[in-house]
Amino acid sequence: MSVVDLLGRPMRSLRVSVTDRCNLRCQYCMPEAEYTWLPREDLLSFEEIRTLVRLFAGLGVDKVRLTGGEPLLRRNLPELVGLLAADGLLADLALTTNGVLLAEQVQALRDAGLKRITVSLDTLDPARFTALTRLTTHHRVVEGLESAARLFGSVKIDTVVMRGVNDDEIAPLVEYAARQDAEVRFIEYMDVAGATQWSADKVVSRREILAKLAAHYGTVEPIEESAWAPADRFRLPDGRIVGVIASTTSPFCSTCDRARLTADGMWLMCLYATAGIDLRGPLRAGTSPDELSARLAQAWRSRADRGAELRAAERERGIYIPASTLKRDPHLEMHTRGG
Repeated sequence: MSVVDLLGRPMRSLRVSVTDRCNLRCQYCMPEAEYTWLPREDLLSFEEIRTLVRLFAGLGVDKVRLTGGEPLLRRNLPELVGLLAADGLLADLALTTNGVLLAEQVQALRDAGLKRITVSLDTLDPARFTALTRLTTHHRVVEGLESAARLFGSVKIDTVVMRGVNDDEIAPLVEYAARQDAEVRFIEYMDVAGATQWSADKVVSRREILAKLAAHYGTVEPIEESAWAPADRFRLPDGRIVGVIASTTSPFCSTCDRARLTADGMWLMCLYATAGIDLRGPLRAGTSPDELSARLAQAWRSRADRGAELRAAERERGIYIPASTLKRDPHLEMHTRGG
């Protein structure tokens, strides 16, 4: 049975970052020229990750998503997938990737027991992709996404919408997703952590996204679903489904059942948290599973985080954390805490 926090939110979903490294430099996540990385010796081993996932599962977590950084940069990642899948404790085991390395690993991930894949794709234009990410690997992302769609039957596509960057591609991305039997989820540009060039005028709100969809397709109908899902889903007149994650203008803190584990074992109970709880230290010091589990349960029961709501309520909303502070503490970075 799930432990419940002070706002009545159960702990059901865990995002596990396996590396803070990334092979892209997207404007909305890693816009700076240089970054401070986690020491490699501090990264959790696969067995350590498995141990912690087992503890979280004992407290109600049944959904795990592997993230990064770019998780496919972690060597032998299918081995970790196999370990987590073999335990049979999870209803869902998923991966979010930028797709650059996906084509060459997708079969091994599927064979190891991965159930779902989400690919980040912010544009269909290779030149625009290069401007957004500073790399020329758009063709590899597309190849990886389409390979995953064929093998898994369907995938999800995550698109961060930014004004003047890709907000004219909403309908084209819906059309592309349909050809891949994929569902696209449009994400409002968030000001969390590494978004050191964020400004409110670059945010394309859920209201605007839906207006663009309606202008192109006609009436867009909301779908009533579980309150715990991060995306609001909508049905187009032809039956196709799209999602919108409106963390910036319409935060869903009241239904957030997600926790995050960094690659070096820092547990974060809110994406906007400026501090976490170290699990690597006690784990490597030999703390018993029962004691660690009790610490996790007590911490979640004391949780009252609603960082996105507090940010949305600020009158003058600027950069959340300056680059100078991020360099001193890489745990504050979006690419470290797994989005």
